Amino acid sequence: MCERSDQATPPVLRRPDGTPVRVLVVDDEPDLTDVLGAALRSEGWEVRTAAAGAQALTAARAMRPDAVVLDWMLPDTDGLSVLRRIRAELPEVCVLFLTARDAVEDRIAGITAGGDDYVTKPFSLEEVLARLRGLLRRAGMARAAGGHQLVVADLVMDEEAREVTRGGVPVELSRTEFELLRFLMRNARRVLSKEQILDRVWSYDFGGRAHVVELYISYVRKKVDAGRSPLIHTVRGVGYVLRPERS
Repeated sequence: MCERSDQATPPVLRRPDGTPVRVLVVDDEPDLTDVLGAALRSEGWEVRTAAAGAQALTAARAMRPDAVVLDWMLPDTDGLSVLRRIRAELPEVCVLFLTARDAVEDRIAGITAGGDDYVTKPFSLEEVLARLRGLLRRAGMARAAGGHQLVVADLVMDEEAREVTRGGVPVELSRTEFELLRFLMRNARRVLSKEQILDRVWSYDFGGRAHVVELYISYVRKKVDAGRSPLIHTVRGVGYVLRPERS
């Protein structure tokens, strides 16, 4: 079914806010979900499993995973249908198809439907873990634990050196701009309200000071996003979120 070889252990990945990566495994083979779940937990990740599409949707709503390992064929539906429904609620989640179907047409269908990668059975645990790590890193949803760098797409912040680069080019920020960007990067893909930003960056109550957040968001945007694919997005009526645009 699957196998694992002895290799050097890679750095543990954590979410940008330092909490464990959340992964939902959806497959109707109990032995497979047990083994794969154990391997993912050994990475220090939070794992939930589901054996059917309806269970997967319920678990996804409750857990809000960073990644989903999704079987193509399920007892009550197919993986593509589950993928579409999860994507409707969690558009940024990484999805890795896990299936015995390896025809080119099936791979194209899975990727076209919104899947990010594809592994066929039988598989090695190392391959599944490596592909998940790659998806999470590229999506800016995880970073190496214990490191001082925050990474979202091509935006890199060295918290210890207080240096920021975008595409390798240095970005000069004031102290307040740096703290604002750090808060956004630590909570990448999470929509933050103006109240939350004021409380964390300026450490005082909201009190009608929304213009302060708007002003500094505009400052940081000009320095981080100017001439590049935007990372800082406004969610009207809610707040702001830092995330790469999906290709």
